Amino acid sequence: MGERLKDKVALITGAGSVGPGWGNGKATAVLFAREGAKIFAVDINLNAAKETQSIIESEGGICSVMKVDVSRSEEVKAMVEQCINTYGRIDILHNNVGIVVLGGVEETSEETWDRVMAVNLKSMFLTCKYTIPHMEKQGGGVIINISSVAAIRYTGIPYITYYASKSGILGLTRAIALQYAAKNIRANCILPGLMNTPLVYESIKGCYEDIEKMIEARNKQCPTGKMGEAWDVAYAALFLASDEAKYITGIELIVDGGLTGKYV
Repeated sequence: MGERLKDKVALITGAGSVGPGWGNGKATAVLFAREGAKIFAVDINLNAAKETQSIIESEGGICSVMKVDVSRSEEVKAMVEQCINTYGRIDILHNNVGIVVLGGVEETSEETWDRVMAVNLKSMFLTCKYTIPHMEKQGGGVIINISSVAAIRYTGIPYITYYASKSGILGLTRAIALQYAAKNIRANCILPGLMNTPLVYESIKGCYEDIEKMIEARNKQCPTGKMGEAWDVAYAALFLASDEAKYITGIELIVDGGLTGKYV
């Protein structure tokens, strides 16, 4: 067990995984716990959050769970209050919730647009809205928002709502970082590239003949010859959450194996 986050409290949304294996939120929650943080693991799927909790507790870590729809204001407010009641503070807010819905401008319904924006972007506005006042009172904190290279590049997949929502996260994070910099609250984004996670399989498998074809095609796109994994995102988040990054705020940390370097 490490001590990079010793005595810190981390509220992690999307801390479960949509399928077998390691999603970004699940890996981050486990890694943060291994580094000494107390975890408040949130997911809309309570069983998924409990699976993360069981891993953390089996390793001697501390973790509480809560079922939350982070697109709903009253649930987010209750989530923050419950975390404060449980641990007394929130040092790290890690926003990992996100969904992918295929469809370009013409194919996407207004209802789908609103739903993706609510889950991917509005949720981060809400979690920050209710968490920041507590960070101000305690003298500081760290916010880490998961965006995507889709915020800055066209990836070849037609999902207009994903591009738009992930781009919005960049502006949201930058504004928070600058507004609260003098109050010792840091806010940064992580932009994962092509990742090998359960969410990917569940979300874009319809674009390929089968899973193996999808893995092969995505691996070929990466300069490294293979996709990244959830632990790559988790370790980037660990750095940003730690005091090692105390003078870093308002950045967009790309974790993509050089993928975006291929495009101008």
